[in-house]
Amino acid sequence: MPQLIVLPHVELCPEGAVIDTTSGTTICDALLANDIEIDHACEKSCACTTCHVIVREGLESLAEANETEEDLLDKAWGLEPNSRLSCQAIIDQQDLVIEIPKYNINMVKEGH
Repeated sequence: MPQLIVLPHVELCPEGAVIDTTSGTTICDALLANDIEIDHACEKSCACTTCHVIVREGLESLAEANETEEDLLDKAWGLEPNSRLSCQAIIDQQDLVIEIPKYNINMVKEGH
């Protein structure tokens, strides 16, 4: 069972987290299922960048980003070569270490 290791994020996960997850789950779904409320303004349809994460370890285990995801990532705040949209990155057998950027381009947050 792969683990998703989340580095500390001031608002969403101040202590960081280690999540046991299953292969075939997206990073976004694993986070949400474990009460880490990452933004996902487009409801996980690959139409925004609010669920942007940086994969610090395990990037090679993820399928390559498709063209739509790559185009959207160009608009993400804090883009790095190992950036992915968490709604599109499907966890395989390898553990992942991710960082949720401090900011995203979501100007309006529901419920805040």
